[in-house]
Amino acid sequence: LQFTEEKLGQAEKTELDAHFENLLARADCTKNWTEKILRQTEVLLQPNPSARVEEFLYEKLDRKVPSRVTNGELLAQYMTEAASDFGPGTPYGKTLIKVGETQRRLGAAEREFIRSASISFLTPLRNFLEGDWKTISKERRILQNRRLDLDACKARLKKAKAAEAKAAVTP
Repeated sequence: LQFTEEKLGQAEKTELDAHFENLLARADCTKNWTEKILRQTEVLLQPNPSARVEEFLYEKLDRKVPSRVTNGELLAQYMTEAASDFGPGTPYGKTLIKVGETQRRLGAAEREFIRSASISFLTPLRNFLEGDWKTISKERRILQNRRLDLDACKARLKKAKAAEAKAAVTP
């Protein structure tokens, strides 16, 4: 009732401290940007949307995500197989072996980058959103409910005092 009356402009609302309001606004801003950065980093690390969904499901089911071959590693595998078909002694075969080995190392470096970025960067962002932000939201709801209770009590007290004053005036 108090919330509805405040929204309709029929009841007074106790304002929170300006510094506290600023902190709440900063917390909202931090949450929004953290979500955007988390999503975009996941897109950067795994551009394939279906693979991201699969990884998300494995994570929610607390299962280990199966290891995927990176595009660089797959290209290296193809080059190595092609080199064996052309013959490792031919100039084209030698080149394919050299480039394939370089692609394999690049693919391994990409895999390590994805793993370390996930652990070092994405995990703290997720921990904030799933832990700290939930706590902030819960405490914010509790504060809002307490403020509504306080304002409702103030309104009842004001009505009681008005009724008492009216009764004192009327003989």
